[in-house]
Amino acid sequence: MPEGGASISKSTESGASGGPVAEAAAHGTAAAPPERRTPAAVPRTGLLVTFILGGLTAVTPLAMDMYLPALPEVTRSLHAPAATVQLTLTACLAGMALGQLVVGPMSDRWGRRRPLLVGLAIYVVATALCAFAPTVELLVACRLAQGLAGAAGIVIARAVARDLYDGVALARFFSTLMLISGMAPIMAPLVGGQVLRFTDWRGVFVVLTVAGLLLTALVWTRLPETLAPSDRHGGGFGETLGAMRRLLADRAFTGYMLAGGFAFASLFAYVAASPFVMQEIYGASPQTFSLLFGLNSIGLMIMGQVNGKILVGRVRLDKVLGIGLAVVVAAATALLLMSLGVFGEVGLVPVAAALFVLMSSMGIVMPNTQTLPLMRARQAAGSASALLGTTSFLIGAMASPLVGIAGEDTAVPMAVVQLASALVATACFLGMCRPWKSGTSEKGGGV
Repeated sequence: MPEGGASISKSTESGASGGPVAEAAAHGTAAAPPERRTPAAVPRTGLLVTFILGGLTAVTPLAMDMYLPALPEVTRSLHAPAATVQLTLTACLAGMALGQLVVGPMSDRWGRRRPLLVGLAIYVVATALCAFAPTVELLVACRLAQGLAGAAGIVIARAVARDLYDGVALARFFSTLMLISGMAPIMAPLVGGQVLRFTDWRGVFVVLTVAGLLLTALVWTRLPETLAPSDRHGGGFGETLGAMRRLLADRAFTGYMLAGGFAFASLFAYVAASPFVMQEIYGASPQTFSLLFGLNSIGLMIMGQVNGKILVGRVRLDKVLGIGLAVVVAAATALLLMSLGVFGEVGLVPVAAALFVLMSSMGIVMPNTQTLPLMRARQAAGSASALLGTTSFLIGAMASPLVGIAGEDTAVPMAVVQLASALVATACFLGMCRPWKSGTSEKGGGV
C-alpha cells in the first residue's frame, strides 16, 4: 500500500506575517521550540486535507447526533428503559476514550495514515453491525466497538493538526476545523429525523455506514502522511508511558486537559438528555428537536469563528477560555433555575434559548482547551492528543447515565450535571493553570 504520497514537506516558518512562531510570540501565546518546523501548504490539496481532517473530527457527532432523534423509538423497539438505551451513547463514548489512548501513541510510532485507515475500516464494520442488533445489549456492544474504532479519526486528526501548525496558527486551525466538523451536528439530526420518516432507527446506521465508507476512501486516496519517519518514536510501551507521565506532570497541561474534559461533560449532558427533555417533557417533535439541535450547532460554529478570526491573536487564549467558561456556568445556572420552577412554568422557548447560549459558548471553550495543552506538547503530539481525547470522552461518558437517573419527566438532572461539570472545569482552569500568572501559557513549556 502506498504511504499516501510523499510526506508533506516542512519549512522553517510559514505565513505572510513571519510564521506561527513569530505570530505566537507577538501575541503572548506559546510557540513550539525553534527546531519544530511547520509544514508548508500543499498546492491544490491543502484545502482538501483540511476538509478531510474536519470530516475525521465529525465522526463523533455523526455517530452520536444522527442517532439522537431515534432514541425514544429505540426504547420502544427493543423494549428497553431509557436509561439502558442511553448506555448506547455511554458505550460509544467509552470506546472512543479508550481507543484514543491506544491509537494516539501508535500514530507517534508508525505514522498517521496506517492506524487511521485500520481504525476507519473497523468503524465501518461495527456501524453496519449496529443496524442489525436484535437486542439492546448487542447494540451497546456494537456501539462500544464503533467508538473504539472511530477514535482513530478523532485523535489522529488532532495529531495531524499539531504536525502542521503551531501557536496562534494552531488555534485558528482548530477553529476552522470546528467550522467544518460543526456541519455534522447541524446536518446529522436533520438527516436522522428525515431518515426516520422513511425507515426505522436501523436505517440511521445504514446511512452512517455509507458515510464511513466514503470517508475511508477519501483518506486512502487523498490524505498524505504528515509525520516523517525521522520524527517517529521507535520505543515501545515503556516510552509511551514515559511520555504520558511527563505530560501529566505538567500542571498546566493537566489543568487544561481536565477543564476541557469537564466542559465536554457539560456538553454531553445536553447531547444525552436533550432528546428526552425536548420531546418527552416539552413536546417537541423529532423534526423540531432536530431543527433546535441544528440551531445550537450553528451557534457553536459562529462562536468558533469569532474565536479564530477575531479573538485569537488579539486576546490572550487564557482570557478567552476564562470568558467562555463563565458563560457556560451562567447558562447552566439559568437552566437549573428554570428546571426547578424558580421562574414558574416555562415552555420550550426559554429552555431552548439557554441551551443555545450554553452550546454557543462551547465554540470558544473547546478549541482553546485543545490548543493550549497541545502547544505545551513539543513532542509526542499523538500521545498528548490521546490524553486529551480520552479524558474528555471518559468524563463525558459518566455524564450520560447521570442525566437519566431521575427518569424522563424532569430536566433537573441534565441541568445539575451541566452546572456541576462547568464549575469543576472552571476550578481546574483557575486552580491548575493559574491564568493570572504571566508565563503559564506564554512560555510554552511541556514535553
